[in-house]
Parts: sequence; C-alpha cells; structure tokens
Amino acid sequence: MNKKILKYVSVLSLIVVFAVVLSGCAQSGVQHAPTSGPYAFIYKWLGVPFQNLILATAKHVGGRDAYAWGIMIISFVVRLLLLPLSLNQQYKSTAQQEKMRAIQPQLKLIQEKQKEAKDPATQQKISQLMMDVYKQNNISLTGGIGCLPLLLQMPILIAIYQAVQYSQEIGVATFLSIPLGKPSLVIALVATVFYVIQSWLSLQIVPQEQRRQMSTMLLMNPLITFFISMISSAALALYFLVGGIVILIQQLITNYIITPRIRKQADANLEKNPVKIVVTEESIAKLMNESGSSNSSNGNSDDDESHTDLHKNIRELNKGKQQKPKDK
Repeated sequence: MNKKILKYVSVLSLIVVFAVVLSGCAQSGVQHAPTSGPYAFIYKWLGVPFQNLILATAKHVGGRDAYAWGIMIISFVVRLLLLPLSLNQQYKSTAQQEKMRAIQPQLKLIQEKQKEAKDPATQQKISQLMMDVYKQNNISLTGGIGCLPLLLQMPILIAIYQAVQYSQEIGVATFLSIPLGKPSLVIALVATVFYVIQSWLSLQIVPQEQRRQMSTMLLMNPLITFFISMISSAALALYFLVGGIVILIQQLITNYIITPRIRKQADANLEKNPVKIVVTEESIAKLMNESGSSNSSNGNSDDDESHTDLHKNIRELNKGKQQKPKDK
C-alpha cells in the first residue's frame, strides 16, 4: 500500500498548491486582470488564451448559456485528449494489481508473522522477506503510480479559473440561472456524485482483501473535487462535472474491457511463469526459531558477563577491608 499512499500524498500536495493559487486570486478582490507579479504571468500565458478560446466557442454555440457550454465543450475536448494517457496509467495500475494478487498469499503470511515476532531484529528479517518476494517475482514497488494526467490538468484548472475571474462577459454569465463567477453547491454536488460512482466502480476490480484499505483512499477524490468546487467558481465546477463524466466512461472501459483482458494475460503468464515461492510457513518458522535462539544465547552470554563483573566489583570493594588475624 506504500505506492498508494505515495500517490495520494503527491495528489494532496498538488491540491494544496492549487488551493493557494486560488486563494491568492480570491483574496485580492481585484476585478481587473493583474499587471505584475506571478499572477500576471499566469494570466498572460494561461488565462488570456483560455478566455479567447471560451469566448470564440461561445460565439459559435450561441444562446443564453453559450459561455457555460463553451467551458464544457473545451473541458470535454481537454479530457478526451488526456484520456489515452489516463487509460495507459489505468492499464499499468490494473496490471500491477493482478501481479499483487498472485503474490498476496505470501504477503499475507509475512504480515501475520510480523505481528507474532516479539523482537525488532526478527521483525526486520521478516520485512526483508517481503522485499525478496517483490524482487524475485519482478514486481516494482512504484509500478502503476502516475500523476502525469493530474499535472497536465493543473494549468488548465488555473487557466479556466482566471479566464472567468478576469472576464466581464464570462464572469457575469449563467448556466441554468446559476452564476458562473460564484461557487455553486448544486454543480459541486452533481460533479462529486460522478466521482463517487467512479470510486465505487474502481473498487469492484480490486481484490476483496484490499477493498477495505483502498475505500478510504478512494473517497479522497470526490472530497477533493467538492472542496475545490466550493472554494472556486461554478465555471471550474463545470470542468470537474465534465471531467467526472469522462472519468466515469474511463472506469467503465477499465472494468469491462481492460481488466478482463489483463486478467486473461496474467493467467496465461502464470501458466508459463508460475509465481516464485519465496516464503512458506516452514521457512519463516525456521527464521523465527533461529532468531529466538540467537537472542537467547546472547542473553545468556550477557548474564554470564554481568555475573562476572558483579563478582569482580565485589572483590575490588572488599580488597584491603578484610580483617587480618591478630598477633598473639
């Protein structure tokens, strides 16, 4: 689970950076575009191009909600462009899960014996066995980790936010009577629902023994979506809503096309190259017995040394203090 923790720590770090950027824009209270500092640089190279793109798309669409539809169309195109990369990352992650499934009995045995071990030295030796299981079965601890799709989305999120923040036309526009320039609880909730469904679907392809551990982590994605949607504009929440639809489609492809294909390939590979059995009940029992015997002998040796030192100290203290026989 270390790779999952690493992934979500990376995601949270990016979200914190993004939240700082948004809060910096919001706290300034300036309706005009920034002319100096880092926000001016971001606005010039990200905000302005997306402003023009949204305005041009809205002009072609026309109608009352043209600006909102412009944002959603651009968001849909962006997410479609990122879809192959996201699917590739999903493929790697699913393939890694299948490899982990094959060695799960050995990992479970190691975890049980780690709890039974009474001293740190034995626990460390048992932990090393886990690394041996990964190494001998050619499984990378960092396999399947991929934050590139998220990294590519960060500039787009900031660009859409600034495009709305500093545009009079887009900032005052509405979508179904909802102002695009202000946070919208309705759009935030709808967007979050898509990510909740996607998280639930992703759990269905996870091994039963890992579902409980992963369920908490998978809730982070909907919570982060809701949090950012509520501290930013409804326009940005629309981006998440469209992204939720695309990621739901991606998850359906993963569940019903990618995963069955990977499992079929994994079964075929296991027939040709069976899992290497690195750990057994007997091998761990032998390791624990050897460690116990070693600790016991060390303990006895220490006791002998302590007794010797004690007697030596007593002799030193009594030296010269014993009474000499009186001369008669």
